[in-house]
Formats: sequence, C-alpha cells, structure tokens
Amino acid sequence: MADCDRLATCLFFNDRLENMPAVAALLRTQYCHGDFRACARFRVAAKLGSTNVPETLFPQDSTTADHIVAGT
Repeated sequence: MADCDRLATCLFFNDRLENMPAVAALLRTQYCHGDFRACARFRVAAKLGSTNVPETLFPQDSTTADHIVAGT
C-alpha cells in the first residue's frame, strides 16, 4: 500500500507527537504507511479540506471525524 500523500504536511505527526516518538511511530505505521484512508485526519481533509482538520484530532478518532464530516 502507498504512503499517505499528506504525511509531509500533517501537523499531527510533524508537531504534536514530537515528544512521543514511540506512539508516533506506531500510528505512522498503522495509518500513514498502511491504511491511510482509515485515518480520521485524512478523511476530514479529503472531504472538507486540510484547514478543517482540528489539531487535536487523532488518526484513530473515527467517531469525531464522522461528526465533523456530517456537520454535527
């Protein structure tokens, strides 16, 4: 599977997890280098644009992503 095309610009991995390298590596493997279409951040960005992705949205937070995309 291809890497996520948003990896280089994803604020979550390039800013928020700099002090937690083990967690960042695990999430990158699972989402950025794996099933990136399952990433909550990717899904919101794909539907609404990168500027609408909350800084605090974790890749595995599908419920919140669903609410954001649905506008609820």
